[in-house]
Amino acid sequence: MSVRITEFSRDGLTFDVLDEGPEDGDPVVLLHGFPERATVWRDVAPLLHAAGLRTYALDLRGYSPRARPRGRRQYRLSLLAGDVAALIDRIGAPVHLVGHDWGAIIGWRVAGEHPDRLRSWTAVSVPHLRAYFRSTLRSTQGLKSWYILLFQLPFLMEAVLGLAPGVFLFAMRRGGMSGEEVQRCRREFLEAGALPGALGMYRALPLMGRASRTDVRVPTTMVWSDDDIALGRLGVELTAEHVHADYEFVELPGVTHWIPTQAPEALAAAIVRRASST
Repeated sequence: MSVRITEFSRDGLTFDVLDEGPEDGDPVVLLHGFPERATVWRDVAPLLHAAGLRTYALDLRGYSPRARPRGRRQYRLSLLAGDVAALIDRIGAPVHLVGHDWGAIIGWRVAGEHPDRLRSWTAVSVPHLRAYFRSTLRSTQGLKSWYILLFQLPFLMEAVLGLAPGVFLFAMRRGGMSGEEVQRCRREFLEAGALPGALGMYRALPLMGRASRTDVRVPTTMVWSDDDIALGRLGVELTAEHVHADYEFVELPGVTHWIPTQAPEALAAAIVRRASST
C-alpha cells in the first residue's frame, strides 16, 4: 500500500501537498500560479484520477504557511525549481509535470534543468521564458506585463492591499476571474497571508540567471487561451523553437487566463493525452 504524501521538507521549509487519486496511478505533479493555491486544480484533478493518474498538487514556496521565508533572494527561480525537484525525489519516480502561470515559469526551469525527473511537461498559459522575452521585443507583450514592474516597488503593493484589498480583487475580476474565484482568492491568498511570498517571486525575477532560459528536451504540451489579457500569442508561437522533443500546442478559444478553473475538461484532456503518449 502506497503512503500518501501530505507534506515534505527542504532547507528548513515544510510544503503542503494534496496527494489524491489511485495509489498505483502514474504520478502527475500540479503547480499552481498567482494568486491561487493548490486547490485551483480541484476541477482538473478528478478528471485525471478518472484516467488512472495520481495527482500531487503542491502549495508553492511563499504559499505554504510553513514555507514562507523572507527576502527576495529566497524566491529565486533556482530555489523554486529545487522545491519541485525535491517533491519528485520524494515521490521516487519520474513524473508528468503540469504548471499554470507561475507554476509554468517554475516548470520550464524544472524541465530544462531536471529532464531526468520528468516523463512529460504540460505548460499552461506561460510560454518558454526565452520565447516570452523575445515576444516582449516584437509584440505588445511588454505592455501586457506592466504589472510586473509595479510589483517590483518595495512595500507599495503590501500597503495598497493592506488598506484597500478590494482594489486587487477588482483587478482580478477585470482579468477574467469569476466572482466565486475572486472570493476564493480573498480567503486562500490574501487572508491566508500568501501575498509577501508571492510578490517575492516577482521581485526575484531579475536574479533568475541564464539557466532559466535553457531549451527543453522533454515531451511537451503548451496550452494557451486566446482571451488571456496577460499573455499574447507570439510567445506561445515561438515556444516550439525551444522544445527539442515531441511537442503539441493547444489553443482554447474564448477562455481567459484562468484555464484550470474555467476550462478543466479541455485542460485535463490535454494532460491525459500528453501523459498517455510517453
